[in-house]
Amino acid sequence: MSTAARQDGPAAPGVRRQRATRQRAAVADILSRTEEFRSAQQIHAALDAEGTRVGLATVYRNLTALAGSGEVDQIRNAEGETLYRRCDAHSHHHHLVCRSCGTTVEVSAAPLETWVARISQENGFTDVEHTAELFGLCAACSARPDRRP
Repeated sequence: MSTAARQDGPAAPGVRRQRATRQRAAVADILSRTEEFRSAQQIHAALDAEGTRVGLATVYRNLTALAGSGEVDQIRNAEGETLYRRCDAHSHHHHLVCRSCGTTVEVSAAPLETWVARISQENGFTDVEHTAELFGLCAACSARPDRRP
C-alpha cells in the first residue's frame, strides 16, 4: 500500500490523520527502499544526495509523525540515537538488529509478552507499554574474518 493512500485514508481510532506533503512522501520513499534502521541524519543525507531539499528539522518532524501513525518503527541504538525503519507489521513486535550491517529481523516474543502481563498484574499496573530490542551480529558479519570480538 502506498504511503499517500495510508495518509489520506481514514485515521485509526486515537490517531490524528497526517496531511500528505511532498517532504513526508520523500522521507517515506527513502525508508521504503531500505530494510535497515536509519538515523534522521542518514535519511537527510540520502534525500540531499538525491537532490531533494528537505531541512533536517523537517525530516525529524516527519519521522515523528510517521512513527506516531504506526508507519515507521523507531528504536534507540547502543549510543542512544533514535533510528527509524519502515514498518510493515501491524502488530506488536520486537527487532533483532545487527550492530555491524544493520540487518533487521522482526520477531514476536510470546514469552516476553506473557512475562510483562504477569509482572504488571502482580504489581497492580495497567496500560503497560514496553520495548525490547536485541542487538548482535548477524551470521554474515559474524563470519567475516576482520570482525572484532
